[in-house]
Amino acid sequence: MSRILITGASRGIGKGLAEELTERGHEVIATARDVTALTGVPAVLRLALDVTVPESVGAAVAAAGRVDVLISNAGDTLRAPVETVPMAEVQRIFELNTFGALRVAQAVLPGMRERGAGRILFVSSIQGRLVIPLIGTYAASKWALEAFAETLAIEARHFGVAVQVFQPGAVASGGAERARMYLDDDNPYRPLLDQLPRFRSAPITVAEVARAVAAALEDERTPLRIPVGDAAVAQLAARKAAPEDEPFTPAALDW
Repeated sequence: MSRILITGASRGIGKGLAEELTERGHEVIATARDVTALTGVPAVLRLALDVTVPESVGAAVAAAGRVDVLISNAGDTLRAPVETVPMAEVQRIFELNTFGALRVAQAVLPGMRERGAGRILFVSSIQGRLVIPLIGTYAASKWALEAFAETLAIEARHFGVAVQVFQPGAVASGGAERARMYLDDDNPYRPLLDQLPRFRSAPITVAEVARAVAAALEDERTPLRIPVGDAAVAQLAARKAAPEDEPFTPAALDW
């Protein structure tokens, strides 16, 4: 069984992954910014890890010891149109979703490379390949993450390190409900907010995502990108088939 470090393991997908992987017999190292939030999360080790702080990443990876698998899950989202999204929020989302994921990957890679084996699994989204109005900042951070992941998959393969990217659609993890909102009633893009449900498929459960990741982890033949859920498969197929010379949306927009 593998020794697996999970970022953002205190709730949602990260907690579900810890539960599923522990049940399958893996050794889980659960991490979160607030280590007290990991109480009750099944793990052989619980560590404080803030992916946005280099010193925190370094200390946690050192304390973790051998890491066979990294599941890079920590992330956040928001709701704001591109024209008016605060730049500080754009920087915050990229620091967490993109640079933070890269920072932890860089910290575990030397050990994996020296051992000649390892897996790095990035939890992305269908929005790593398509966009939804008002969620463009999140999508941009995931597009950038997938570029890093695809490059890493090529570079690290020589050293026995495999990389996969998971692309769920809507997930009932509470993330959307916790999203910060920058869209008051005077914002000219405010009517788009009422249209958002038309872009979101029925959410899949955290357990479904966890099972998909665990199954892929135990299959060495898995591809680089793995859509999670039937809706994700359909939406990504539609995006791939759409013309590249015009914007794509997974549902008709009329506002």
